[in-house]
Amino acid sequence: MTVDNFRELALSLPETEEREHMDHPDFRVGGKIFATLRPKDDQGVVMLSPEQQAEFIKAKPKAFQPVKGGWGKQGATEVLLRAATMTITRDALVAAWRKRAPKKLAALHENL
Repeated sequence: MTVDNFRELALSLPETEEREHMDHPDFRVGGKIFATLRPKDDQGVVMLSPEQQAEFIKAKPKAFQPVKGGWGKQGATEVLLRAATMTITRDALVAAWRKRAPKKLAALHENL
């Protein structure tokens, strides 16, 4: 999995736009950040619920870990791109997108 793959997967989700936050790319839906990229570190971050975070870490512990500090306790999850597959990264991005997307938009795209 590469930085470009992560970007491509994030931008494939409905009404996603790429912006910049704190000197790195982020991905937003409805104006809310659901994922970010740390290209220098070969990492992404997805904004999950704590329960979702635990599921992804259990499924692929070498690819997912909580962000350090309070954000991690709230579900912010690092994606170690070298250890992640396209499939599980897409699943994590979709979960993060659903968490942040406006309810009507998410309902329109139940089949993601």
